Parts: sequence; C-alpha cells; structure tokens
Amino acid sequence: MRVPTLTEVVDWPPVQLVVVEGTALVQPHAHAEDAVEVCIDEAAELARAEPDVEPPNEPTPSLADVPMSDAPLHEPPPTPQIDEAALARRIFTDLQHQIDSMLDQQLRVAMQPLLNRLADTFALQAREELASALRDMVALAVSREMIRLRAAAPPSDSAGP
Repeated sequence: MRVPTLTEVVDWPPVQLVVVEGTALVQPHAHAEDAVEVCIDEAAELARAEPDVEPPNEPTPSLADVPMSDAPLHEPPPTPQIDEAALARRIFTDLQHQIDSMLDQQLRVAMQPLLNRLADTFALQAREELASALRDMVALAVSREMIRLRAAAPPSDSAGP
C-alpha cells in the first residue's frame, strides 16, 4: 500500500450516512453488557440494510476516455528578458546600502568606548592646563601688584641716624 504525501489529494470511497430514529437511551443502572450487545446487534442490522441511493445513469469518464491533444493545456508565460547588468547594479546598490549601514553601526559600537575615554582624557588635561594657567596669571598679578605697592610706598627711615 502506498502512503500519500501531505499535499496529495486522496479520493476515498463515499461514506453513506445512516440516520437512526427511535434509539433507546441506556439508563445508568442498566447492565453494561446488555447495552453493548443491543448496540452491536443494531449496528449489524444497519450494515446489512441496502441503501436507497440509485446508481448514476451516466458512466463516470476515466482518464483513458479523455482525448489527448498535442498542445499543452496551459502554455507557460514567456519569460521576460533579463538585463543582467542592470540586475547586478541593483543588487550591488542594495548590498552597498546594507553594508554601509552595518559598517556604520559596527563602527559606532566599537568607537563609543574609545571616544568616551578620549573625551574624559581631554577634559582632565584641559582642567589641569587651565588650573596651571590660572595659577601663573594670579602669581604674575600678585607680583605686579607688590611691585606697584613698593614703588608707591614712601621711603622708610630704617637706615637710621
């Protein structure tokens, strides 16, 4: 026996539906063996009964009865002409955009810690240079002010008589 695939349509023989009227309900206190025997007997009687369906008057055509023609039923559509150069340019452009964005992202991820350290180092060096320059300017301003104050001060008589 051949096993059909999942995508294959399988025709099974038609199943006749049988409607049973007037079936007796089994009471919960009834003996289970008697109920099973009654159901088996009814099923056997229904299986022996002939169906009321009439066979069709017209014979069903088979594949051997269908005339074969030389031309296929559906001709495949003509394949469009492909411009390989234009296709290669389009694919190259798409790939280039993807590679550019991926490279940009990777560079951002790789460069972020380096740039953060560089900014921290730059800020520290600028702060140190600014403090040094400010100390030099204050020292120069203090020395000029001292010179001006000494020049403006009256001579003292400490040379004595």
